[in-house]
Amino acid sequence: MSGLPPRRAALWLLAGVLEARRPLSDLTEVRDSPLARLDAPGRARAQRLAAEVLRHLERADALLSPFLRRAPPLAVQNVLRLAVVERFVEGGPVHALVNDGVEAVRRSGPRGAHMAGMANAVLRRALSTAPEDWAALPPPELPGWLRAPLVAEWSAEAVALMEAAHMRGAPLDLTPRDAKRAGEWAERLGADLLPTGSLRLDRRAQVSALEGFAQGAWWVQDAAAALPARLLAAQPGERVLDLCAAPGGKTLQLAAAGARVTALDISGPRMERLRANLARTGLSAECVVADALHWESAQSFDAILLDAPCTATGTIRRHPDLPRVRDGSELRALVELQSALIDRALGWLRPGGRLVFATCSLLPDEGEAQLKAALARHPGLSLVDGADALSGVEPGWRGAEGGWRTRPDFWPERGGMDGFFMAALRHDGTSVAGAGR
Repeated sequence: MSGLPPRRAALWLLAGVLEARRPLSDLTEVRDSPLARLDAPGRARAQRLAAEVLRHLERADALLSPFLRRAPPLAVQNVLRLAVVERFVEGGPVHALVNDGVEAVRRSGPRGAHMAGMANAVLRRALSTAPEDWAALPPPELPGWLRAPLVAEWSAEAVALMEAAHMRGAPLDLTPRDAKRAGEWAERLGADLLPTGSLRLDRRAQVSALEGFAQGAWWVQDAAAALPARLLAAQPGERVLDLCAAPGGKTLQLAAAGARVTALDISGPRMERLRANLARTGLSAECVVADALHWESAQSFDAILLDAPCTATGTIRRHPDLPRVRDGSELRALVELQSALIDRALGWLRPGGRLVFATCSLLPDEGEAQLKAALARHPGLSLVDGADALSGVEPGWRGAEGGWRTRPDFWPERGGMDGFFMAALRHDGTSVAGAGR
């Protein structure tokens, strides 16, 4: 591995997640790191390797366990895990993986040279495991703080299907700027045109090298993440507010629909990414860096999209580090923030205006329960059906409370989707205590 910098960078990322409990998204922004010193293809490979190890970590440990007398130091254990994943997920050659793994163990720390012989023996045996034995290992289970409420809501069988979807990872989904040309772009990119209008590529690809990227013909956005903006059904000329907007996929959808969009986000760096995406696609929106709980607006809006901060538990198939860096302790504060943002947003709506509330969470506390609580707090608030705006969405995704729910195990034959909750609401203009304006 000493000869392959992407592997060293992958090991650095694994240490950051498993030791420091830092999200991969934070680690990728660290300057002068092993990752930052790679070219674009090298960075992509390092991030993919780290993500695959996190996605299959318990399976790798189960395969290695019979060959280990005791658990080695974490740095050594990560080298062994990486070799297993490269062998059985990436299809790497045994001989090269053993040699590179032993070299990486030697360089792993003060005890590395002493453990090189052990690593050599373990890797030779473990990597010779029959592929069917690896395939038979069960998907990793979600941590208890997350698994328990999901089982209570949907059953152990449904959660097992979600866990299998998490292990499979996610394909690359694109949203076309011009929905009328979706079929054309599907053909040009060799993508599947999903029933909801998104394009899906199963193969790995360098996004910036794909046809249409430079022209801004499309942007990367999970098929489920594209649904809240469609549910809002923004019309040409409408004044629309996109709260918590960065990195901007939903802003681009709203602008492409012809709306006059104000995109607001608390993060300056993330808002720069949104501005870059607007420039690439030739779309326009007013970009505001501010805290939505304190921002003031002199104007009202016809429609507001609130994709609220949440535990992001619906995105684990894309972010397998999430169960390693969170423990559920942040849930209560996030639920309170979501409630406050709903109340704030209602004060910016014109009478009869529409609000779509969405979270990329699997937890009912951040979805179904939030909707029920909002309706109870605000007598002037009512549900909008929204089915006519969601072409291609299956009726079973509609919840009993009136919102829409997607899960990772939906569309298994197509590659799944992120977990989202979304609901469309209309407000009659009754004064809202603690609201914006």
